[in-house]
Amino acid sequence: MNTNQLISEIQKKKSFLCIGLDVDLDKIPKHLLKEEDPIFAFNKAIIDATYHLCVSYKPNTAFYEAYGLKGWKALEKTINYLNENHPDIFTIADAKRGDIGNTSTMYAKAFFEDLAFDSVTVAPYMGKDSVEPFLAFEDKHTILLALTSNQGAFDFQTKTVDGKELYKQVLETSKTWKNSRNLMYVVGATKAEYLADIRNIIPDSFLLVPGVGAQGGNLQEVCKYGMADNVGLLINSSRGIIYASNGEDFAQVAAEKAKELQQEMQLILSQ
Repeated sequence: MNTNQLISEIQKKKSFLCIGLDVDLDKIPKHLLKEEDPIFAFNKAIIDATYHLCVSYKPNTAFYEAYGLKGWKALEKTINYLNENHPDIFTIADAKRGDIGNTSTMYAKAFFEDLAFDSVTVAPYMGKDSVEPFLAFEDKHTILLALTSNQGAFDFQTKTVDGKELYKQVLETSKTWKNSRNLMYVVGATKAEYLADIRNIIPDSFLLVPGVGAQGGNLQEVCKYGMADNVGLLINSSRGIIYASNGEDFAQVAAEKAKELQQEMQLILSQ
């Protein structure tokens, strides 16, 4: 999926919501544990209830890798289900990969070719030769960790080096990499006050913004400082939607929570 297709989907659905599919078997409704593949059964129910309200889904691969082969198969079934039934949905492999040379190429092939995700999250710490292999894939997007929502982000990302915060140096340097047009960036919703400076550096790039909901990020603040002319935002909510209920009505309640965010987004877009 290219950026214009994503923008078109945002305009059609009046939504820039991304739903995180972070499946923990200790948190899903107990009746699903009787299913042959409870992870996929949970994901399918969430997708069926919410696909018309969001433009993106983001499985965090750690929640699948933790269950070994069964978990990876559930991830494969989930992305196949999305690609076959909702090809207009933007898919994100939240894998936070990043290594040099051929290793990055193999990671990219795993997520872009084998699993056919539209995008993957990548850590920038090892520099351009760890990121450019991802950027080489046409109509695929590399979502670079820039300023994350966790407390530990202050350990390095906001430290000043030669008079400039490290995250700003990451943003500026990444723009010089080959095929940088395929870059998106992760900026946590809990760092909304930084978004104005970020937009000065990357005015049109899409930002994946986790942290709205359970982590306390404010949607209005994020949009005030971070929205671009092309919207340029994918606001992720995971726990606040998918675990809003642990009863048999979990999918219905998830849809209600997603609808609340979509309606708020629709209002913002109309202003």
